[in-house]
Parts: sequence; structure tokens; C-alpha cells
Amino acid sequence: MKVLNMGSLNLDYVYQVDHILTGGETLASGGMEVFPGGKGLNQSIALAKAGVPVYHAGLIGEEGQMLLDICGGSGVDTRYIRRIPGNSGHTIIQVDRQAQNCILLYGGSNRAFTREYIDEVLEGFEAGDVLLLQNEINLVDYAVEKGWERGMKVVLNPSPMDDKLDAVDMKKVSLFLLNEVEGAQIAGTEDPDRILEQMAEKFPDAEVVLTLGSRGSVYQGGGRQVRQKAYRVQAVDTTAAGDTFTGYFIAGMLQGMEVSRILDMASRASALAVSRKGAAPSIPRMEEVLAARL
Repeated sequence: MKVLNMGSLNLDYVYQVDHILTGGETLASGGMEVFPGGKGLNQSIALAKAGVPVYHAGLIGEEGQMLLDICGGSGVDTRYIRRIPGNSGHTIIQVDRQAQNCILLYGGSNRAFTREYIDEVLEGFEAGDVLLLQNEINLVDYAVEKGWERGMKVVLNPSPMDDKLDAVDMKKVSLFLLNEVEGAQIAGTEDPDRILEQMAEKFPDAEVVLTLGSRGSVYQGGGRQVRQKAYRVQAVDTTAAGDTFTGYFIAGMLQGMEVSRILDMASRASALAVSRKGAAPSIPRMEEVLAARL
């Protein structure tokens, strides 16, 4: 079984601020750093650091060498990453004194996927392989359709939520990994229990992992639910918390672990990530997760 992550590759411009800016406000930044990021890249690196061989398919711009380098250096297979003219995707991230963040996303090369490119990449995969997708690239609907037609297990992290996801046939998704905001937008309710009920009604054949921030996470599938607490740490930067959780959850699933153990491992990895600066650089390796005392 092979894992293909077809996802975004971003340069994250991170600004330290006293508080998240409001409309019309000007505020001096206490510092600025540039990190590799993007939900796709973060999740591929989390998978690789958790010990899962992962192929990343994505597009970078002329200034994107840093993104290629960190993927390769982290053990991600980069044979499907292509460089195109123009700018890579990037974000402008404000991080306040409480480690909360506000993110402005520019799609750049991440929005330049073509059907031909997706078809070319999928030629290297077959029934039973895993296709991981997020919503920071274009043509997610086409990728879901073509992956499903090949018999791949489609895993979707529907973030960021927008109307482009309306075109996605979500009944072809095998596993959803989403937070409570995304869950509310899909299910039409903010109550976590009702979100899970609605997901089960709409997508009865799918597994669902719902993350709830400081309240932990819940797995739903096969007629049962498994709940997990969140580990409390001193937060520094929450940017890659969800992506770390996603990568480690999929890794545990592929390694055949019990769901309760998978959730615990993913929660530990996420807690370590938020205690460090940056997105991709904050993601811990498996040995760190196993050794952590939280």
C-alpha cells in the first residue's frame, strides 16, 4: 500500500504581534520569520516523521526550493513535485502573545493543478493505495473522482472550508479528518455530538475524526466512538497542530494500531508541535512522541 498526498506547498511568513489586528489597525511586528508550510506539506512531513513512506504531489514556484528541500530532507518522496513559472503559494501569519494565529492564504502555484497533471501522478498508484487531500489546491473534486475510480482510499481534510468543496462528491471519501469549525459547516450544527450524528447520516460508510481543540478528539466509525483527551502544554505556535494530528493519525491507521492508541499518539504529536515555532519545522519525529512525558 502506497500513500499519495496531493496537496499544497507554502512559504509561511510569520509575524509576532501583541494581538491579532482588527480592521483599519496598524501595528508594528515584534519579529518576522519564514518557514516552509502548507497543509499538504505539513501532513506529508508528519507522515514521514511518523515512519510512513509518503509521495507528495504538488506545484512550487520559482522561489520554492526551500519547500523541495525540506520535503526531501524529511524523507518525503518528491518525484511528483513540479516547479512552474510564477510564485509559490504563501501565507501571512500573525501569532499573538497567547500563541493564537490568524492566517492569510495566497494560493499561487497551488491553484495551478491541471487534470493532465493529476492523471499523470495517479498513474503511479492503484487500488488499495491511500490518496490524501486538503482544500488548498484546485481540482480537489477531480482528484477525489479519479482516485475513487482507481479504487484508492480517499482521505479528506476539508480545510479551508469554502464553496469549492460543494463540487466534491463526499460520498466517495473513506475518512474525514476535520475540526469542529469544519464539522459545523458540513453538518449544519455546532454541537460536536450532533456533528457526528449528521456525518454518520450523510456519509454512513465513512470514518470520521473530529478534533475539538482543548477538549480533545473523537473517532467515529463502524458503529462506535472513541474519545481522546488533549494534552496540555505551553503553546508557542498552533499553526501545524491539526496537520500533525492528521499525519500521525493516518500513520497509526496504516500501521494497524488500535484506534484509542492512534488517537493518543496523534494527540501527543500535536501537543509537541504547538510547543515549538513554525509549521513544518515544529512537527516531531516518532521517537520524540514516544519519549514525551506529557
